[in-house]
Amino acid sequence: MAQFFAVHATDPQLRLVRRAAEIVRWGGLIAYPTDSCYALGCLPASAKAIERLRRIRGVDERHHLTLMCRDLAEVANHAIVDDARFRILKRVTPGSYTFILRATRSLPRRLLHPKRKTIGVRVPDHAVARALLVELDQPMLSTTLMLPGDEQPLADAEEIRARLEHALELVIDAGSCGREPSTVIDLTDDTPRVLREGKGSLAPFAVEPV
Repeated sequence: MAQFFAVHATDPQLRLVRRAAEIVRWGGLIAYPTDSCYALGCLPASAKAIERLRRIRGVDERHHLTLMCRDLAEVANHAIVDDARFRILKRVTPGSYTFILRATRSLPRRLLHPKRKTIGVRVPDHAVARALLVELDQPMLSTTLMLPGDEQPLADAEEIRARLEHALELVIDAGSCGREPSTVIDLTDDTPRVLREGKGSLAPFAVEPV
């Protein structure tokens, strides 16, 4: 049964952040708030947790998962970021954007899109998510918390606990963070391509949604 931590949205309690990080390090799968909506998260090395994450979401290996990173330096450790792409990322991070980039060879194949060898990366702008990533000292593998058959992501931690209390190790409640997922932008080609228009504005990119 999932533990339930009520964490302050802008000034998270360090003791709870540390306990949450311990649960993740032990291979736990958690629900946590981001600057767009709630997400599922686990360590990239936790194969069983990743399998559970995909099962809860109802997605297979062709669905891009996202490395939640604390900063651009961490992004560059796992994805190929040249000068042009770095300038794009720097302009809008942290924020409600997920970028599809080509992965470095350091990432296990099971984390990548099987044909494109790409990975989603994101630097969230939410105090709880950022505190957790700093405490972990490594990225989390994440996905929007939207269940099969639902039309919108889950936004209420109590509802998340009610529906997933036997599938997760922890639910972090920091209040509602909305139901609009991040904007997803493919940066694998020279021209940015919008794959999903979400909370992040398209204005900095001068592109149109697909």
